[in-house]
Amino acid sequence: MSLSSLSLDSKPRFAVGAPRHHRYPPLHHPRTFIPCSPKRHTVSASLSVTTDSAATKSLERIESLSQVSGVLGCQWGDEGKGKLVDILAQHFDIVARCQGGANAGHTIYNSEGKKFALHLVPSGILNEDTTCVIGNGVVVHLPGLFKEIDGLESNGVSCKGRILVSDRAHLLFDFHQEVDGLRESELAKSFIGTTKRGIGPCYSSKVIRNGIRVGDLRHMDTLPQKLDVLLADAAARFSGFKYTPEMLREEVEVYKRYAERLEPYITDTVHFMNDAISKKKKKVLVEGGQATMLDIDFGTYPFVTSSSPSAGGICTGLGIAPRAVGDLIGVVKAYTTRVGSGPFPTENLGPGGDLLRLAGQEFGTTTGRPRRCGWLDLVALRFSCQINGFASLNLTKLDVLSNLEEIQLGVAYKKSDGTRVDSFPGDLRLLEELQVEYEVLPGWKSDISSIRNYADLPKAAQQYVERIEELVGVPIHYIGIGPGRDALIYK
Repeated sequence: MSLSSLSLDSKPRFAVGAPRHHRYPPLHHPRTFIPCSPKRHTVSASLSVTTDSAATKSLERIESLSQVSGVLGCQWGDEGKGKLVDILAQHFDIVARCQGGANAGHTIYNSEGKKFALHLVPSGILNEDTTCVIGNGVVVHLPGLFKEIDGLESNGVSCKGRILVSDRAHLLFDFHQEVDGLRESELAKSFIGTTKRGIGPCYSSKVIRNGIRVGDLRHMDTLPQKLDVLLADAAARFSGFKYTPEMLREEVEVYKRYAERLEPYITDTVHFMNDAISKKKKKVLVEGGQATMLDIDFGTYPFVTSSSPSAGGICTGLGIAPRAVGDLIGVVKAYTTRVGSGPFPTENLGPGGDLLRLAGQEFGTTTGRPRRCGWLDLVALRFSCQINGFASLNLTKLDVLSNLEEIQLGVAYKKSDGTRVDSFPGDLRLLEELQVEYEVLPGWKSDISSIRNYADLPKAAQQYVERIEELVGVPIHYIGIGPGRDALIYK
């Protein structure tokens, strides 16, 4: 079956009152997916665009951004934030991560088209003049961080003196990952569907105040006692976690070596960031991990991440004042995807969802898991824009929709009795029972991956973009039509 066969007949159909994701389902039954042709992965040598007018517009767009700007996800993650950060980083002095951990997976390409999958290192690292900050709100798995740095260095990307790690950031240990798996097993049918990277358990340690911070590695005399408290707590909570004195000794020895290697990276990033903004007038770009609909407060709780990927997380995760934060760009796919369990109102469980997955190569950067796919949910997008106050949007992967006869937009939610629901509800039971009202727009049935001027897009593609702007009330300034640095239209 080709993408061209997707039409109205494959739209999601939901019975009144029937749950669309079965509340506590396994993620997916094992199934075989055929890899998509790599046609989308044509990467040009630079950000340069094909006409002078497009180049001028791109420069004007970027230079108009405020001193402290941010790139945040609008949906359930995997929107393509890393690419925009990589492009914008060429015009910023600092790129900073403010929350999350190695559960983030940001894929970027260098000027030669080489692919890099980043998890902890900010996506500005490929731009040699950019300083990358891992803020206090991030949880840091040192083995993973060093592996990432070694991989970058082996591919010619210099990291020396360019990565700063907050002394206030919490350390994520291997046993946090083990506990994450034990917790998921304990939940059985109600599991969250985490990446099992230990993110939740590490944030739990932070919140119950027995966590260990990066700065604690400077005091190795007290590290054994602090580690003992953490390990004993895990053993008391989970019968499957076996803690021995030998485990403690081994962990202490490992972290003595890590402490020595990490020392050049450790920084009071709160002071660094505020000094850079207020005194040195440096330009700062904040890179969010995950996305708003996974926010611990505003997402589909409890099927969420353990941090605040929305705008509020910028201030708490970096220690900068709200008044310092300027333009925020929301990144949103031209359709919707989700990994893990939880509500997904516009999910397409039929062949249409499979076709989107194949065309968009929707498999997790961090886990490799197949992503659940569906139509663009404008109710969720409006909610995300409301919370974050986005100045503009980056609509990504518009090219994935190129061969569709018709494209649907989820424009409203209704209860089973027909009553309209005006905003994204926090009540999961209500969310499960909602019906989605769709608008159907014509497809454009042509390859748009080589287009660099908005005016050159097919009229149907322009209609799709402008209808989203109209219904959401936020302008779309950036349109992704492929993974490469140059595959971006500035509107």
